[in-house]
Amino acid sequence: MARSSVKLAISAALVLAGARVICAQAPAPTKPATINVQAAILSTKEGQQSTQDLSARVSARKQALEQRQSNLAQLQSRMRVGSATMSQAARDKLIADIDAQTKAWNRDSADFNTEVQAEEGKIMNDVGQKMLPLIEKYALLHGILLVADVSNPQSPVVWADPSLDITNEIIKMYDQTYPPAPATPPATPPTKKQ
Repeated sequence: MARSSVKLAISAALVLAGARVICAQAPAPTKPATINVQAAILSTKEGQQSTQDLSARVSARKQALEQRQSNLAQLQSRMRVGSATMSQAARDKLIADIDAQTKAWNRDSADFNTEVQAEEGKIMNDVGQKMLPLIEKYALLHGILLVADVSNPQSPVVWADPSLDITNEIIKMYDQTYPPAPATPPATPPTKKQ
């Protein structure tokens, strides 16, 4: 009976000592913090590179749409200026051309915007999924009780002291944890020997 009491007392002492060590390692969460997650994602090196890559991939289509819009504006201007002097057949043909080109441009422009928004969403999701555990890790290491995302204008946060903002710290932590891949130089064509 005495042996089991001693074992129980030793076990209890070890548990209490272990609990004190655990409590001493991490500060008790006591303070809130804010982060602009959207700005953090887009400010990481990976976010910037992904955004630049997306812009490069879609720039030709964007320019083509802008050119089509310019051509359409010229047709509309021609209609406004010359409709009084045009024959009915020419006016009807121009109206039909403007209508067809407007419908095609609206459809293609909407498709383009949908695709770009989907790609932007993918960038936000990919980087965001890797960022969330870093936010949690940072909060635990720094005794933060609550991290509020203030990137959405509809956020319930009305005002917060700027000293609570951890956006820059999370960006640095992300870039250290996920360094960008080295850029590969474009392939150069082999030189011709003469």
